[in-house]
Amino acid sequence: MELLKHLGAEVRRRRQDRALTLRELAAEAGVSQRFLVSVEKGEANISVVRLADVARALGTDPATLLGGPVATVEKGPLVALLGLRGAGKTTIGQRAAERLELPFVELDARIVGRAGMGLEEIFSMHGADYYRRLEHGALEEILSRGQGGLLATGGSIVTSHATFELLRSQAVTIWLRATAEDHWERVVAQGDARPMADRSDAMSELRSILRARRALYERAHHVVDTSGLGLERSVDAVVRVMRDAMRAS
Repeated sequence: MELLKHLGAEVRRRRQDRALTLRELAAEAGVSQRFLVSVEKGEANISVVRLADVARALGTDPATLLGGPVATVEKGPLVALLGLRGAGKTTIGQRAAERLELPFVELDARIVGRAGMGLEEIFSMHGADYYRRLEHGALEEILSRGQGGLLATGGSIVTSHATFELLRSQAVTIWLRATAEDHWERVVAQGDARPMADRSDAMSELRSILRARRALYERAHHVVDTSGLGLERSVDAVVRVMRDAMRAS
């Protein structure tokens, strides 16, 4: 994907400009050398949080690292993916976008770029209300430009009534439904077990969140059962929704 190649080249250039070895940058960013090698090759499926960590270690911000391709968008229908962390929004969204040769945007990446800090810092320093304002503003900006393609939203966007209604009114929404077990396993597989660390009741909390938000997620225009379909058939389902939206626009 062109965006990942651009990101990898930018990370490598900035690392070399700062005379940092892969080991030194990995230690500063709190990631593995192997992961950084994948990033610089343009092969890593990097999360927003990890991107913020790498950007901070390079003395810049995620928006600057992403640069160019993120702003390259097309007019047309916007399909927004909903779901908790681990639903597959990034993986499925990127694959579907590549197949359709359309832009893929992560709303949290835009939020991080606006704030100039990672998501954890946003919440710890400014709180959830500040994040919500950034989220609404970032979404308004995307919608005002008529950007087509696929959009991965934050897991809790459905709990913000005004923002969710704005999204539903101007985009085709898909809930990527998954079991609590699959959410858990996917997050751990991404190499981030922090939400579960030292919390024996983390799984029960996850199930509670899913139950509490189920009615909100079900307000999406479409539902794709990623646990039942698996990765490739889930991508197929999202591609079909996108093609239908393109024909209808």
